[in-house]
Amino acid sequence: MKHIAVIGGGVIGLSTAYYLQQAGHRVTVFEKGRLDETCSIGNAGMVVPSHIVPLAAPGMIAKGIRWMFNARSPFYVRPRLRGDLIKWGLKFYNHANAEHVHRSAPLLKEISLMSKDLFRQLKQAGEFDFGYEERGLLMLFQTAETEREEIEAAHLANRHGVKAEILTLADVQKLEPDVRVTARGGVYFPGDAQLIPQQLVGGLAAHLRQNGVTIHTNQGVETIRTENDRIVHIVTGGVPQDFDEYIIAAGAWSGEVCAQLNLGLPMQSGKGYSFTLQDVPKNIRIPTLLLEGRVAVTPMGNTLRFGGTMEIAGTDRSVNMNRVQGIVETIPKYYPDMNVGIPDVKTVWSGLRPCSPDGLPYIGRSRRYKNLVLATGHSMMGISLAPATGKLVSEIVDNAPTSMDITAFDPERFD
Repeated sequence: MKHIAVIGGGVIGLSTAYYLQQAGHRVTVFEKGRLDETCSIGNAGMVVPSHIVPLAAPGMIAKGIRWMFNARSPFYVRPRLRGDLIKWGLKFYNHANAEHVHRSAPLLKEISLMSKDLFRQLKQAGEFDFGYEERGLLMLFQTAETEREEIEAAHLANRHGVKAEILTLADVQKLEPDVRVTARGGVYFPGDAQLIPQQLVGGLAAHLRQNGVTIHTNQGVETIRTENDRIVHIVTGGVPQDFDEYIIAAGAWSGEVCAQLNLGLPMQSGKGYSFTLQDVPKNIRIPTLLLEGRVAVTPMGNTLRFGGTMEIAGTDRSVNMNRVQGIVETIPKYYPDMNVGIPDVKTVWSGLRPCSPDGLPYIGRSRRYKNLVLATGHSMMGISLAPATGKLVSEIVDNAPTSMDITAFDPERFD
């Protein structure tokens, strides 16, 4: 049994702690804020084996440039003369090509299906309820350009063994009989699933505490001391603490933590927003992406969560209501009978997704420090990939064969 420190109490950190505890290790989690403030809480709750195309893909550069000049668009980069942003942007540019998609798609499919299987096992274990359901994912489009892109994506998914069905508007309306839909058509991925993020995080935390895992909140890592090729201890709350292994799963702040170790971890924070309608009388049935506006819509019981935007603006979590207004203005274009007003800024959640420049997560053991493992950089798929990431980290710590080849997720691949 090892004593292991997990730095980060978001869904990746808690999932990692879960599988390490199951493997018989003693685990301590350090979260710099509160658990109910982590990026995971306001997530759309989608489990998406359909998402086999990385964020760094052909066409994203052109779309990003076009969107940047619209204050309410789905994507925005706050102009900053920072070397890390420029370097990240160049790496993103170099990976936004068809060859990168070809290499990445099988890997994203494998880790996503692994996660989905682990979610099923977690549900079957019945240790806590997190609203897991397998209803699929609906992608709606309204323009000929987006239709071409999504049909091409559907064909790509089918070639990789991920079932995708191309739908007419009439087909879409059959899947959503309670809500009038306006769209040119859609693509349906029956293999996707959903959950309620706040219940997953809360349930994981309670289960971990009940099973001997120590979770410190409002306690970040102040200093990391190293000797040669090992971490000797970390300082939290002014107190040095030593462990056998250290896991960095600090989400958008992972780059800052790694900087203390002189590890270059290319990372930018992609801020997203969400708000949730309560007591929705006529709700949608299937989690949906409104493609032109890049808005995610997820039914959670009798509530309905809307989320979206990708705002590259450092680790600032303040709410830009122009971005929220862009989400709100998208809704009636697809659901004309939904009367959704601008939410009060106090009810809007904002979270920072940790984005690597190639759209692949960082999962693996550091070559520089033999007792350090990284688990971060999941972009918008933190919830979706959390169980698989936790399981893989547990296997790495135990020096066991990993459930899949994680060479492409090497955290030092840009060195």
